[in-house]
Amino acid sequence: MKQNKHTRILVTAALPYANGYLHLGHLAGAYLPADLYARYQRSRQQDVLFLCGSDEHGVAITVTAEKEKLTPQQIIDRYHPSNKAAFNAFRMSFDHYSRTSLPLHHETAQYFFKKLFDAGLLKEKNERQLYCEKDSMFLADRYVEGTCPHCGNTEARGDQCENCGNWLSQLDLKDPKCKLCGSLPVAKETAHLYFPLGDFQKRLQDYVRERDERDHWKENVLRYCGSWFKEGLRDRAITRDLQWGVKVPAEEFSSKVMYVWFDAVLGYISSSKEWSLKRNEPERWREYWQSEQTKYVAFIGKDNVVFHCIVFPAMLMAYNDLGKDQYVLPENVPANEFLNLEGLKFSKSRGWGIDVQDFLRHFPADYLRYALAMNLPESRDSDFTLDDFRARINNELADILGNFVNRTLTFARKNFNGILPPLGSLQPIDEEIVRLLREAPGKIGKLYDSYHFRDAVIETMNVVRAANKYFNDSQPWKTIKQDPNKCATAIHICLQLIRSQAILFEPLLPDTASQLGKVFNLAPAKGDHSWDKAGELILPQGTKIGDLGIIFPKIMDEQIHKFKTDLGIEEKNTGMNTDLIQPNPDYLPLKETVGIEDFQKIDLRIAKIIEAERVPKSDKLVKLKVELGPETRQVIAGIGKQYEPADLMGRSIVLVANLKEAKLMGQISQGMLLAANDTNGVLTLIGPQGPAISGSAVK
Repeated sequence: MKQNKHTRILVTAALPYANGYLHLGHLAGAYLPADLYARYQRSRQQDVLFLCGSDEHGVAITVTAEKEKLTPQQIIDRYHPSNKAAFNAFRMSFDHYSRTSLPLHHETAQYFFKKLFDAGLLKEKNERQLYCEKDSMFLADRYVEGTCPHCGNTEARGDQCENCGNWLSQLDLKDPKCKLCGSLPVAKETAHLYFPLGDFQKRLQDYVRERDERDHWKENVLRYCGSWFKEGLRDRAITRDLQWGVKVPAEEFSSKVMYVWFDAVLGYISSSKEWSLKRNEPERWREYWQSEQTKYVAFIGKDNVVFHCIVFPAMLMAYNDLGKDQYVLPENVPANEFLNLEGLKFSKSRGWGIDVQDFLRHFPADYLRYALAMNLPESRDSDFTLDDFRARINNELADILGNFVNRTLTFARKNFNGILPPLGSLQPIDEEIVRLLREAPGKIGKLYDSYHFRDAVIETMNVVRAANKYFNDSQPWKTIKQDPNKCATAIHICLQLIRSQAILFEPLLPDTASQLGKVFNLAPAKGDHSWDKAGELILPQGTKIGDLGIIFPKIMDEQIHKFKTDLGIEEKNTGMNTDLIQPNPDYLPLKETVGIEDFQKIDLRIAKIIEAERVPKSDKLVKLKVELGPETRQVIAGIGKQYEPADLMGRSIVLVANLKEAKLMGQISQGMLLAANDTNGVLTLIGPQGPAISGSAVK
């Protein structure tokens, strides 16, 4: 099936609950990928509407309010503005950030609900629900906690087990307890309205298959959907016994509110309506939601797959069946896995995590955006550590991108009076870098278009690596005396490369891109400076070059230490790891002792991975090219089940450098890297804790 031709792109990012501060895991799950995509599409001069907002209903809000002895309104009024400010500080480029407590949202959700109710689509059912006699109330899903019948998790909620992902009924839980008072609830009968989700299973399966054929859905998303379809979709309660939420617009159910899963996803629509009203174009939102020319992409974390790939599309199908207003369904739903911190899951209850607002008080937004992008959990859970953060900023942003920009601008100011010198005849070395530059926007753009954001960032950095190599190989410090015309050509191309990098890095590093653009007085994403023109040598000879200081100051050890101390990370990490460590049944007995002379025969060196790819016909072996001081080597490592090749780029490792050459599956291996099992039994590479010189000895 061919891709539809779209003239507009609607982008949504999952609405975060307004019951706590945003942490780094939120950013890596849904928000940074969505922003990368929206910024890239705008740079291509596409018509983009990017929406989000706070999810302010449901039990998550009321539970927090009751714990703090506040009203739900007080809770959301605390967290909504704080999280909106955190998103702004992180440079999220939302066109509009709304909230579901607004009257406009309530009106939108009630209208949608009433259309389905009046059409007789919703089913009334009497059901047994847990009731807390001590608190005199029916317990909504998150007011109940117990043991999951599927995996044994003792902290499963009454609607879902976060450990295994299964959707639950609170009556399925073993040993259920009221989260308010801890008492044992009893089952009582109550009436609720249900959405007939099971009636839409065949249509939903066809929908997922067709969209996958058209826009290639991620494997993890297809896997989640497949498991739901295999189990069989069931009717889903659309009302609940709560006081906080959107009131049900049906007289006989007026004491109830809408289930948050139903009203929250409609927050995308009400956000677009509010955006339209603020533009004094009250019907403009329909151009994005009710037009076949719209491509709708919904960015979420993996815990939201069922709601955005199954429930929301079914709701839209049901509404579309009733009239002429036809909403578009998501073309794709790129969902990321989870980001862990220092080897452990983010946990609000355990106080384990880093809030976005705290992080950005210590480090620039572009630093965090880069480190997260290089560690996005696109296909499996990934881990964020502060030591890796420091190493990436210092070794990659500062030493690769910052170094190229600084050396080029410094040389141009010193030797060409801060003016873009003329472009002379091109030598093969010049033609090669010009060819690479012209291909870069298309190559990187394909990765953005296919939601491979980490690979897109790696390819963007590869352009800078090639630019640094070009500068070195051109040797302008020599040719300025020996052949000034040749030198001028090299510096001309290097300055054009900086202009291109201002465009190519804008989706990821908006502040840095703005700084680079000001060097040449560029107007962002306009005409000649749009994405599609990023690979061309557009700057005219004689362009004045502005001043620019050090764009990426390096992060010092004491900064990381202070940050950890301020947040108590080292203390918490130590305590929590102690709790989590379990005896390892695969622990190997120690080998017999050896003398120091035997150990000294082993030559351990720091090596940097510069290329990585899978060995054909092997799911375990990865072929690495490593930089070992002045030389490069090929190493075959059995780490393919633990690492994606893209995750390995730029990583420093410890290499046994004097191991005899071996052949694995026809591939030469010139060394062996070191790895060990972590506390979860996962094989993890061993490398330096901070920056280390490639080729240096490990002592």
